Amino acid sequence: MTVAESLQALREKIESRNPAEPEFQQAVNLVLDNLGPVVTRHPEYADAKLLERICEPERQIIFRVPWVDDAGEVHINRGFRVEFNSALGPYKGGLRFHPSVGLGVVKFLGFEQIFKNSLTGLPIGGGKGGSDFDPKGKSDAEIMFFCQSFMTELYRHIGEYTDVPAGDIGVGTREIGFLFGQYKRITNRYESGALTGKGLVWGGARVRTEATGYGTAYFVEEMLAANGSGLDGRQVIVSGSGNVAIYAIKKVQALGGRVVACSDSSGYVFDRAGIDVELLRQVKEVERGGIAVYAERRGAVASYAPGKPVWEVPCEVALPCATQNELDTSAAKQLIESGVIAVAEGANMPCTPEAVRLLRDAGVLFGPGKAANAGGVATSALEMQQNASRDSWTFEYSEQRLREIMRDIHASCFETAGKYGRPGDYALGANVAGFCRVADAMLALGVI
Repeated sequence: MTVAESLQALREKIESRNPAEPEFQQAVNLVLDNLGPVVTRHPEYADAKLLERICEPERQIIFRVPWVDDAGEVHINRGFRVEFNSALGPYKGGLRFHPSVGLGVVKFLGFEQIFKNSLTGLPIGGGKGGSDFDPKGKSDAEIMFFCQSFMTELYRHIGEYTDVPAGDIGVGTREIGFLFGQYKRITNRYESGALTGKGLVWGGARVRTEATGYGTAYFVEEMLAANGSGLDGRQVIVSGSGNVAIYAIKKVQALGGRVVACSDSSGYVFDRAGIDVELLRQVKEVERGGIAVYAERRGAVASYAPGKPVWEVPCEVALPCATQNELDTSAAKQLIESGVIAVAEGANMPCTPEAVRLLRDAGVLFGPGKAANAGGVATSALEMQQNASRDSWTFEYSEQRLREIMRDIHASCFETAGKYGRPGDYALGANVAGFCRVADAMLALGVI
């Protein structure tokens, strides 16, 4: 059987074993599409069935989460934790609280996390978790009760040497606090390395809040620099207006870019004077309002486009920072026609495979999420390091470490793409570089 035939057989096997999980199948195919040359060079990977093994989670945990709302009504949600691969270290990956969460979504996120964590060069494996619980519109008390119930089951599966969750969509410092409080209460241990994304006064790390957005900005800066350009003076658009988007906007502007549009689920705002980050943060993070409120407060320089995609705004750089598959072929065509030169994924798999192909065929620089948004998990690993040594680093030193890691990730992707005859193909570079480090560790550990 040829390499191509064996890869196709594996795709078919994964589809049959994981029905009704399109996000997971998509994530797997995006990696397998790039691994043919790797298997040809390293037949030992095929002999040890590494591709098949890496596509199967080491452990999948599903549990019920009962909780009581402020009116005394009992609700039942479903909790998940997929511990995908621990060849490089303890499982590491966020918890997502959102109605869209199901096993397929968590598996896709956990699979991506394996390679993202590998690219950081830090000793962390890949995992992911969450619940179909929706924190929107819930009181602090309701969120606390849910988090306590969620951790009452999850605690037995995690720990600083086993599995270290963090935050993701719907899970910020507030939720991590409630989760960690319950973990400490049940275990009777102040095991601060068991969760990351904690508050600064109780074991958190500086720059962790900003890390994913900052890291995405640093990665796109490196991509442009490798092509003799930069962010200075570039018109930039960002999808989303949550944590990742806010801090991507802030750092892009600090690096000389001009962010003129961002969005949420209701539409987008165009600000011809450039997005006011502090006003955006006040509206979205403090008041938990919609993007329309930003436009109202900003005045005549801003306009709100309800129900419209942000991709219709002309730009040179686009940063999708919202959710999976938000940038499709139609959006890619709009971006190409407007003269976009670079797209970097701040979210996990926000571009459809067809959109990625269109962008690459048009010569647009494309930074895949597993590389471009790895700054968040990298800084989480640095938080674990500080927890282990009972230390706390300054903001400046922490940001310096983040920037060094993102520079190294870019270099690894860039050099690997060139080594495999595809210079400038960051998707191939990220997938191959991430896979090879995990594969070598799996070989060293034997069949487990």
